[in-house]
Amino acid sequence: MKKVYLDSAATTQVRPEVISKMQDALANCYGNPSSSHGFGRTAKTAIEKTRKTIAKYLNAHPAEIIFTSGGTEADNMILRCSVRDLGVKTLITSKIEHHAVLHTAEALAQEYGIELLFVDLDGSGNPDLAYLESLLKRDGSKKLVSLMHVNNEIGNIIDIEAVGKLCLENDALFHSDTVQSIGHFPWDVQKSKAHFLTAAAHKFHGPKGVGFAYIKRNVGLKPLIFGGSQERGFRAGTEPFHNIVGLEEAFKAAYDHLDEEMNYVMELKRYFIEKISKAIPDVAFNGLSGDMEGGTYTLVNVRLPFDSQKALMLLFHLDLKGIACSKGSACQSGSDIGSHVLEEILSPEDMEKPSLRFSFSKYNTKEELDYVVEVLQEFGNN
Repeated sequence: MKKVYLDSAATTQVRPEVISKMQDALANCYGNPSSSHGFGRTAKTAIEKTRKTIAKYLNAHPAEIIFTSGGTEADNMILRCSVRDLGVKTLITSKIEHHAVLHTAEALAQEYGIELLFVDLDGSGNPDLAYLESLLKRDGSKKLVSLMHVNNEIGNIIDIEAVGKLCLENDALFHSDTVQSIGHFPWDVQKSKAHFLTAAAHKFHGPKGVGFAYIKRNVGLKPLIFGGSQERGFRAGTEPFHNIVGLEEAFKAAYDHLDEEMNYVMELKRYFIEKISKAIPDVAFNGLSGDMEGGTYTLVNVRLPFDSQKALMLLFHLDLKGIACSKGSACQSGSDIGSHVLEEILSPEDMEKPSLRFSFSKYNTKEELDYVVEVLQEFGNN
């Protein structure tokens, strides 16, 4: 049976050179980075080198990079600490954010009594910036805006510089979940005007269980996790050294080969859109995932013209054929909960049709996409 992995928005295949770097770290560099002896100093030096590497590619200062267990922890940490430490009374977000942001925002509204506001979306799922501006100007409360750069389900790309400019003009803090974009797009944190960004290594061919937060210097956040003095006292706990050096290797590879790999994956997406549109003429693309400019090049979210009975069996059928994809974010896979993102932008009638997210990487081929389209076409005709 063929095996085709098209779920890279959920997690990516780890690069061989990353695995090699991590194996070497586990075998030969096992000292605690907080220890003062040579074993510890070697590990500490490598961690600080990783911090500098990330900062260089993002045009940040090394002190602005804080290692975390991934995007979810980073999002939680930033939102919670902003409310607790910076006097945020109003949190503005959208209803199509990742649940790491949405559920945290809902919890903060309950725990701290802050006002939770949602920006209007257009029919494609993009935030209405004029409405966002009106929310920013409605009163004098301290505000935090949290809008993801690339949506993990429908791939929409927001104008992050425009959002950052609005926040700057209205003295608001700006956080962006950039888990789906860091490692896939060039970045300059100075241009984005964001106070906070988040990333996860497993989204750009690195290991699971490690990521980082960009936290602008002197913004005033205090630790969420207390204990030792790791991460400049901001996040206590012994650093997962092997994961951090794996992150660095994956991060460097992503940006050193960015143009080449971006062009390759972009061609895969273009090819897939053409093939599936020809094979299944009534297919539709949710959000801007079918747009080569308005949506990320890494994924498409297709709505198939199959009846509700067939929809129930579709993912199971694809899995039997060795095809891995997702009906939404991986965090929802295996549950009966529908996509909260699609519910916001689709009609009840369109929600009855099966939607699938196919996400691509440098490890995919056009031959694999031919096979997927063939399986979908056969399924629809039977």
